[in-house]
Parts: sequence; structure tokens; C-alpha cells
Amino acid sequence: MTNGLCYVGPIYRPPSEANSLLVQATIGCPWNKCTFCMVYKRGPTFKIRPVKEIKEDLLWAKQNYGLPVKTVFFPSGNTIIMKTDDFVEILKYTRKLFPNLKRITIYGSAQYIVQKGLDDLKKIAKAGLSRIHVGLESGDNVILNRVKKGSTKDIQVKAGKLVKKAGIELSEYIVLGLGGKERTKEHIEETVKVLNNIDPDFIRIRTFLPKMNTPILEEIQSGVFQILLPHEVLKETYKLIKNLKVTSQVYSDHYTNYIHVNGKLPEDKDTMLQTIETALKRNEKSFREIYVGTE
Repeated sequence: MTNGLCYVGPIYRPPSEANSLLVQATIGCPWNKCTFCMVYKRGPTFKIRPVKEIKEDLLWAKQNYGLPVKTVFFPSGNTIIMKTDDFVEILKYTRKLFPNLKRITIYGSAQYIVQKGLDDLKKIAKAGLSRIHVGLESGDNVILNRVKKGSTKDIQVKAGKLVKKAGIELSEYIVLGLGGKERTKEHIEETVKVLNNIDPDFIRIRTFLPKMNTPILEEIQSGVFQILLPHEVLKETYKLIKNLKVTSQVYSDHYTNYIHVNGKLPEDKDTMLQTIETALKRNEKSFREIYVGTE
């Protein structure tokens, strides 16, 4: 749910936060260069909202929603970039207003998490932050550079370990097919290495789908980037799950995915692989078509 005050820019949050109270702490994204992301390409310009305004929104939510609020998500992109003292103040205020809260979460890119450092992350955790959603996308440095992610696999590993060491849950996102046909092998092999190194609490699977007004769409239209077909994506999924040596919960909780492969590793690995094997026997035409997304 969103509050009754003005929300600037597109409402963007993880599917797992569908029932969370959304109180905007930042506007836009401070990086906003990823070639596959269209969310903020046409604005708004990145801005950190004043603490006073955020607290006013929280109080409004308290007065209108009260006790039913169990989870809070602070949009928009990269709220982790807020000054630590300001963010701590907001977290403590949120916990005070909503004593029945089970979870407070945010988005945070690896490069900004690393800049924050362990000491500040521990302060944030102590103040009440439960989970950070991080876009790993790929563990392959070539792909990360091509899509202008702004990080490397080493930065991603360092950030992931910092979050876990601080006592904050870590939700890592990967994008199947992001390397196209050219780097499908490297994409999965390097992503597996990074995830095995981090061992995040959650691994969330997405499938690359071109979006309007993005640079990578131009690469597809010119033939520079060749998008994977459904069976090729499923084969990436299979290799990913088979080679993961983690204790993570895996979710494919997104509309872009061809099938849902969910489970706890390592105990559910065989069941998940069987699900993929069954899907690979289906006619490729039975899966959704590849299309250009508009949101």
C-alpha cells in the first residue's frame, strides 16, 4: 500500500514487498545508467528527501493505517545512499510508530553498500533495517561492464559479505539471459561463483526482457545483442541451480520468468531441477512470447 501523500516518479518495489507500506525516502536513482533498466531513464532526478518530510509521511501512515502495518519498504532506488545518521533516525522512528513491524527493507546497489562500510551498516541494522535488496544481475565482469552496472564481481561479493556481517538479510537478484547468446556460459558460471561466495539469504531470479527507452533495446534491434529463447533461458536456470552451493531460499517471483522455480537450497535442489527438466520437454512455442516491456 502507498500513503495518501504525493509520490514522485514511478512506484517501484520488489514483488515480496507488495503488501508493505511504501514511504518514499529517496526519489529516483543516483546511478541510473544501467542499459537494461527503464525505470528512471526519463526522470525524476535523484534526490534524498528531508528527514522531516519522511517522518511526516510515516506519521500520516500511522494515523491512517495504524496497527495493521507489518512491513515497510522505503523507495526509491538506492535508499542505502542516505546519510547514516538520517537513516538511523528514520528507522528508529518507524519502529516506534509501528511496534508490530516484522520487517523494514530497502534497495541498495553494491557500490553504495561498500561505500557505507561495515560500521555504518551495523548502526543501520541496530536501528531496525531488516533486509537489503541488491541487484547482482550477473557475476561476469564483461556483462556488468557492458550493461553499465557500476560494479564488478569483487564489489558485489564485498557488498554481500558486508551486509551479512552486519546482521542484515541479503536478497540478491540475478537476470537470466543478460549475457545474450554470446556470453550465456560465462554469465552462469561467474554468477554461480559470486553467489556461492556470498551465500545470500535469498536469491531472486528474473529473466531478461527488453524494455522500451533502454540502450540495450537498441543493441537488440541492431543485432549486437541476441536475446535467448525460452529453452536457452531454462538451460541457464538449470545450470545455475545445479551448481549453487548455498543455503539460500530461491524465488522466481517475477512475471518475466517462463516457469516458477522456488525452494530452499540445498534440500530442494533435486525437486527444482526436475521442474526445469519437465519444462524443457514442452514445445518452445508454449511459453510466453518475447516482447518489449513498457514498465
